Amino acid sequence: MASKTLVLPGETISPDILPTPTNPNLLLKLGPGLRHVPPSTITSTIAGPLCIDQKKNAIWVENNSGRYIPQPNDLIIATVHHSSTDFYSCSITPHTTFPQLPQLAFEGATKKTRPQLNSGSLIYARVLTASKHTDPEIVCYNPSTGKSEGMGELKGGMVFDISLGLARRVLMAKQREDGGIAVLEEIAENVAFEVAVGRNGKVWVKSGGVKETLLVGRALQEADVQGLGVEEQVKLVRKMIRQV
Repeated sequence: MASKTLVLPGETISPDILPTPTNPNLLLKLGPGLRHVPPSTITSTIAGPLCIDQKKNAIWVENNSGRYIPQPNDLIIATVHHSSTDFYSCSITPHTTFPQLPQLAFEGATKKTRPQLNSGSLIYARVLTASKHTDPEIVCYNPSTGKSEGMGELKGGMVFDISLGLARRVLMAKQREDGGIAVLEEIAENVAFEVAVGRNGKVWVKSGGVKETLLVGRALQEADVQGLGVEEQVKLVRKMIRQV
């Protein structure tokens, strides 16, 4: 689990508390809530716990109640709002400018094979570029591999809202150990489902039936609202499964 220290807006982050990775060639990753002021100053832009992940050489400010601000490499769930000749304009939150999704930004897409998305279509995408001066650009593939890796149109299912903090924790490689999240692992022992989690506080769930889909989404929301620990999450899931 990442270590945490409380910071306030405008506060300068002391170099003494920055992560010290075992690999000296690993670049420092600044996440949401932090700004780099050249040459080497880092300041906070929001109030909240300062989270430090030594293994990933990453640092960010946790803020469950704030607005989502797109960051490069974030995985997000977006809704197609409208399209033009070359781009889809998508909505990710009510307060964010429409990110632009190139119509060829899919694995192996050509003008003949590209997906035909309509207004209201859901997509799972990655933020390619984000700046306060321009609209964000998103893509449905991993720029490093060119593969979709689960990104693209999300068909069927339901979308649930969760906090930004929970979204980040669920996206961790080891949900239980690093993120303190056991909900999905516990449900998966009894119910088959698909899930996509967006850093913008959205979760898409698809299962064999409506009851099972609602089970997954509502269990995450309940654990989020109540701030449940791992043991409490396990008890909650088992109780909800008995009621399905």
